[in-house]
Amino acid sequence: MSDMLLGQVLSFDADPFEHGIGAARHIRQGAVLVDQGRILAVGEAQDLRRDHPGARVSDYGQHLISAGFVDAHAHYPQTAIIASWGKRLIDWLNEYTFPEEQRFADPAYAAQIAARYLDLTLANGTTSMCSYCTVHPASVTAFFTAAAQRNQRVWAGKTCMDRNAPEGLRDTAQSAYDDSRALLSTWHGTGRASYVITPRFSPTSTPEQLSAMGALWGENPSCLMQTHLSEQTDEIAWVKSLFPTARDYLDTYESHGLLRPGGLYGHAIWLEDREKHRLAEMDASLIHCPTSNTFIGSGLFDMDGLKSAGFRVGLATDTGGGSSFSMLRTMAAAYEIGQLRGRALHPAELWWLATAGSADSLHAGDRIGNIAKRMEADLVVVDLASTPAIAQAAARAEDIWQALFPTIMMGDDRATHAVWVAGRQVL
Repeated sequence: MSDMLLGQVLSFDADPFEHGIGAARHIRQGAVLVDQGRILAVGEAQDLRRDHPGARVSDYGQHLISAGFVDAHAHYPQTAIIASWGKRLIDWLNEYTFPEEQRFADPAYAAQIAARYLDLTLANGTTSMCSYCTVHPASVTAFFTAAAQRNQRVWAGKTCMDRNAPEGLRDTAQSAYDDSRALLSTWHGTGRASYVITPRFSPTSTPEQLSAMGALWGENPSCLMQTHLSEQTDEIAWVKSLFPTARDYLDTYESHGLLRPGGLYGHAIWLEDREKHRLAEMDASLIHCPTSNTFIGSGLFDMDGLKSAGFRVGLATDTGGGSSFSMLRTMAAAYEIGQLRGRALHPAELWWLATAGSADSLHAGDRIGNIAKRMEADLVVVDLASTPAIAQAAARAEDIWQALFPTIMMGDDRATHAVWVAGRQVL
């Protein structure tokens, strides 16, 4: 039997950064028909109810039905250390991240944290994400297994590091290639899982390891590749000291086969002109991590400039350098950073970034991140009056954007009224 969800429906016909807010489609009394994990139809409630009288109805009243949130850059192994105090990037890694990631040598611990992470993010309306794992193959298995149990579409990969990390977190160029290749063969395209080739960043990989990852990517072009780029100025100085002949930070990837379509470059705050040109030429995806950028003092992402230049841009929590599991809080931080750069992002643009934009950055915009016929039925139902403060602001709204914006700025997991994954209600 098919299911019909009734409520306000928000979807996108195009990117509102390029086509204006008219690219968003809002149906005040709408319906979404789903069956066998996919969206069969979307439209006015009265029309769909008339045409599909046998559908099982879930009436959400004035709640907003949206595509589930898509988190384009996360570190699920950092779940337990989220909101740790007072460090910048390199100190954060040494003081918090690396000690915690060593615990993932224990498969049972990896399974425990993977389940916790996915439950926390589902509670916040996030149905898909792209995550780094640890150097341990078991951490990848734990994540994909937990996601498969929830039937979620996810991306992940073994983090590869063969220098500037504790002994228990270092592999080698050869073992990184072998482990990644074996995991890729097992998981890529299995169910709703996709493997992502994952060198952490240039400072923790030798040129030999970067070349090995570039070779693996060349052999498996259907995979994505994720890494970090130009997050902090002291990081960039470190990269230049480690790669003295490189033209810039991006060149440490480019010269080893790690720049091509399907590359996901997290942060990308302090880009040089040559880097911007090459990233654009390669149709690379840049992933904005606003709560992380402010929490560890990285800088202000140039959303307006980079979107105007035509980049694919995804939005991400960067758990646990980011300070929240919530994509609502992440949208709010992106708005705040935009204000500091002199560009107030419209609610339509923010919502697009957290759904269709992030899906597009993962080259999955034809499957997730939007409500349209034949798309996978990953949905979140959002209460636009989830707290008294939000309710009183929404009550004064004259259109959907005025009603939605208070939830973006003040909402949390209380706004998540229901979550559907692959056409089945899970929350």
